[in-house]
Amino acid sequence: MRVQRLTRILYVSWKNGLLTMLVEAEPEGRVARWLGFYARRRHFSKPRAVRLREALESLGPIFVKFGQMLSTRRDLLAPDFADELAKLQDRVPPFPSDQAIAEIERGLGMSLDEAYSEFDPTPVASASVAQVHFARLHNGHDVAVKVLRPGMHSVVNHDIDLLDTFAQLIERFSEDGRRLKPREVVAEFAKHLHDEFDLIREAANASQLRRNFADSQLLVVPEVYWDFCATNVMTMERMYGIPVGRVDELQAAGIDLNRLSSAGVEIFFTQVFRDGFFHADMHPGNILVAHDGRYVALDFGIVGTLNDVDKNYLAQNFLAFFQRDYRRVAEVHVISGWAPKETRIDEFEAAIRTVCEPIFDKPLKDISFGKVLLRLFQTSRRFNVEVQPQLVMLQKTLLNIEGLGRQLNPDLDLWKTAKPFLERWMSEQVGVRGFIEGMKREAPNWAKILPQIPRLLHDYLAPQEDQIKADQRSLRELRHTLRRQRRWLWISTGVSLLALTGAATLIYLQHLS
Repeated sequence: MRVQRLTRILYVSWKNGLLTMLVEAEPEGRVARWLGFYARRRHFSKPRAVRLREALESLGPIFVKFGQMLSTRRDLLAPDFADELAKLQDRVPPFPSDQAIAEIERGLGMSLDEAYSEFDPTPVASASVAQVHFARLHNGHDVAVKVLRPGMHSVVNHDIDLLDTFAQLIERFSEDGRRLKPREVVAEFAKHLHDEFDLIREAANASQLRRNFADSQLLVVPEVYWDFCATNVMTMERMYGIPVGRVDELQAAGIDLNRLSSAGVEIFFTQVFRDGFFHADMHPGNILVAHDGRYVALDFGIVGTLNDVDKNYLAQNFLAFFQRDYRRVAEVHVISGWAPKETRIDEFEAAIRTVCEPIFDKPLKDISFGKVLLRLFQTSRRFNVEVQPQLVMLQKTLLNIEGLGRQLNPDLDLWKTAKPFLERWMSEQVGVRGFIEGMKREAPNWAKILPQIPRLLHDYLAPQEDQIKADQRSLRELRHTLRRQRRWLWISTGVSLLALTGAATLIYLQHLS
């Protein structure tokens, strides 16, 4: 099977001219020397990015998902490749319902009738990893049941191994390929893909987001029914609403689109700056609008997390960007450690100014936050800045939110909505308020540590006391040795003086005689 799959990949690569792309990318490298003649003899009518997208589509869902992940790495890819790979769609036919039922029963350890009073064998959604069926619990609650596609683990591991092999070859034979760190990219993809295969993890993500937005007037998150969840099965509350992309239906239902667009931005920045935990796959296919105007989130396989350092970096960068303080942007990158310490601030500042000034030469409502981050990532390539994975996910999510918000309201001013979050975050981190909040956060730790301080001091000083006693013993022994040495020195000196005196006396007596 491995040989057949490898043969298939090589054929698709040849058909779409992927090897030619390697020659074009590095015309003076070893690959060009080996394949130059082959590359010169082949001509293609389609652009190289289109050929890469079509090759990935023909290789199946795992390669499609890999291309989707690559499309978010705009810090690594040229813009034409990133734009084209973003068009990849994860569409696969559903697998038979009897296989789905077998997987559910295997995962839950009970029969389908024991778990659900009703179960619709026709899936309502299907993707490369899983598909979804509607059902009803015995307590009368309507639910959605997500079940993993059977046999996918072996397929995924197999294709990941092949991707890693290709990445090794690229790193070995391509200078530019080494800069792109293809093996690290494959490892990152493998991690995210394996996370998607653990539906308990996805259920935990949903539960966390639901808790964060409990009683929210902006967002509804389905309840997870843990008794009917396993690593390959997830049962959650069935949600009702209008897909957010159907603007005509939303208007017909009396939904205020301006309010809805602002609410989407507010939800995003609340997740980022209040919670540090955000839904990282908020494209229109994963969002409904309830009849009361609230958003409904679906599909929690991909989430992002941000610590205080990340949030501080984002807030300072956004504020500095919109104040056009490019030197501060450059300094924040170096201070954070993401840009090398030897980076020349003035050069970095000039590069950021060059790419950002054209963006800001327009009204604030027309400025794209996502493009600001995108431009920053592109500039980072030149200065070897390490782009953090969580910020890449954030940039992708922000582009989705912007596109969604402006689809609902073309005049949406993201800066007006985001600025209060940024300013509030900064005020909470610096000054008296930040100090007080920090003390509040650390109070439980201090309450636990303070009673232990005497014991901790004793535990620390006890070995020191033993060491001091040992040192004192050593000093006494040293003093004793010195005294003994001085005693022997005086004795030897006395004996020497007596010997000299005796010798002098004998010489004197011999002289008299």
